[in-house]
Amino acid sequence: MSATVAFTTLGCRLNQADTQALQALLEGRGFRTVPLEAAPDVVIVNTCTVTARAELSDKRAIRRAARLSPHGRVVVTGCWAQTSPGEVAALGGVDLVVGNADKARLPELLADLPVAGRPRVEVRDIAEARIETPGPAHRARQFVKIQDGCQHRCAFCVVPLARGASRSLPPAVVEDHARRLVEAGHPEIVLTGIDLGHYGADLLPRTSLAALLARLVTIEGLRWLRLSSMLPAYFTGEVLEIVTTSPVIAPHLHVPLQSGSDRVLRAMRRPYTVTMYRTLVERLAGAIPRLGLGADVIVGFPGESEADFAETVALVESLPFSYLHVFPYSPRKGTEAATRPGVSAATAAARGRRLRELAATKNLRFREGMRGRVEEVLTLEARDRATGDLVGLTGNYMEVTFRGPDRLRRRLARVRVTAVEIGATRGRLEEQ
Repeated sequence: MSATVAFTTLGCRLNQADTQALQALLEGRGFRTVPLEAAPDVVIVNTCTVTARAELSDKRAIRRAARLSPHGRVVVTGCWAQTSPGEVAALGGVDLVVGNADKARLPELLADLPVAGRPRVEVRDIAEARIETPGPAHRARQFVKIQDGCQHRCAFCVVPLARGASRSLPPAVVEDHARRLVEAGHPEIVLTGIDLGHYGADLLPRTSLAALLARLVTIEGLRWLRLSSMLPAYFTGEVLEIVTTSPVIAPHLHVPLQSGSDRVLRAMRRPYTVTMYRTLVERLAGAIPRLGLGADVIVGFPGESEADFAETVALVESLPFSYLHVFPYSPRKGTEAATRPGVSAATAAARGRRLRELAATKNLRFREGMRGRVEEVLTLEARDRATGDLVGLTGNYMEVTFRGPDRLRRRLARVRVTAVEIGATRGRLEEQ
């Protein structure tokens, strides 16, 4: 009987892409993927370290893995494992700590793991990490990591310490991998990276994200090519041309904001201004009908005044966001901002609530604008837990539930949006 493995993933889309790669790697070595509740032989916990709250979630996930699989081996990898391996190893129930640079060695590390003893720690300099290309997995949407690491040094961000310098996968490798995924029945591909717009700058010969997109949108059978988070400065004329004109590029973009105050953006060392951000968003919204637009916002950054926060609220109110990810500032060891006096936790929490309420209002308005429309959706692999209905994802990143047969899972369907509620969008399957 083959060994069983379960996966728990925390954090960003890049972590989801890494988990897909690990799943393909272990299944290629004879492992069988099962739910965590099945008490597998091995549990892989892929961690995040972007905030203190993320690390708290990491600890909860690790303890849950040890509790649900008491006779299995608990492996912790990802960004928290890379930056704080000693702290991870000190948690009860951990058998193996694997840094980001050693994920590809996981089958060998598991084979050499003693039956019992102190946790084994395998963490090297992240600069040695390679970018792996997994085989097709079982999800409807496939995450393809084309870039890792970051050359920016934002004052609040620990990611460069966890992911290393920017490095890219050669375009021919990306294209070949994408073609194989589409041939295997995956109509949507999500391109992921820590600093996605920097793609290709480290390669010889040098290339660009625009050149890669031009290759990928020609893949026959690819319905949606979705971009993950990308800084405003990377929307060059070439990128804008293909993003706003190609029917294959999903009408959904995530452009990090962090603050609507130029003073705070400078303190954060962000490489853009409010004017640059506004100009880009207005151009994108004017060129892409029903654009799904998301952003990250940090509240309570050291030195953020009430006036700074008011500028952020005003900017968010004025731009056509369909959702926001709002985070209270969290000091990270080794970052510049960690040494500065911060805003009180109560003030940050109040500002976060204000922005989340505003984001919920804008999201409801965005979804109400879709009512009555027939949309092509990618039906996800799991049904809605509350209703048992299928769940479809539109090109502009709106989830809609609808009744339908299991044969539609992981396939494209046409759905009319019939009802919009707080927290839910419902639809009706149209004739296929």
